[in-house]
Amino acid sequence: MGSLNKGVEKIEVALRWDPGPSGTPPHDLDIIAGVYPADAPYGAPVYLVHFDRRSPDGTITLNRDSRTGLGFGDDEVMVLELNRMASSYSRVVVGVAVQQGGGALTFGDVRNTRIRICEGYTELAGHDFSAVSGATAATVAEFTRNASGVWDFREDVRGFDTDPDSFARTMGAPS
Repeated sequence: MGSLNKGVEKIEVALRWDPGPSGTPPHDLDIIAGVYPADAPYGAPVYLVHFDRRSPDGTITLNRDSRTGLGFGDDEVMVLELNRMASSYSRVVVGVAVQQGGGALTFGDVRNTRIRICEGYTELAGHDFSAVSGATAATVAEFTRNASGVWDFREDVRGFDTDPDSFARTMGAPS
């Protein structure tokens, strides 16, 4: 678990939601992490991690990927090992996108959404997307490496009205 002196080190982002009503296309939400370089932390991401892309160095893993919200507990879980990231990376932005396979859906269309951001047993942030219910995607967290090399956490809930691919390209823009 992180302390004030060593910052955050290993983070778990857990997402859950309920399946859509019977007879409707499945609801699919995806956790996305964008990793940004130290020399351009607000430029284009060096790489993205989500349901079909993995971290090249193994520091960010998606342990569970649901396409329906069925089951008990968390539907998607991403682990970020910030303490293992190369010094060439200084910023990580985490977001969630609603896949649009069955027509345009917003967070307000998906029942019982909930995201938790934890370090060990400590919950750093948690919310239900009600503040961005009309959005199709949202950022939820930003991790930045300070001049001492320590990672800091900032809750960053911002809604976007865009498709998942466009969201992944723009989610790291300054707020």
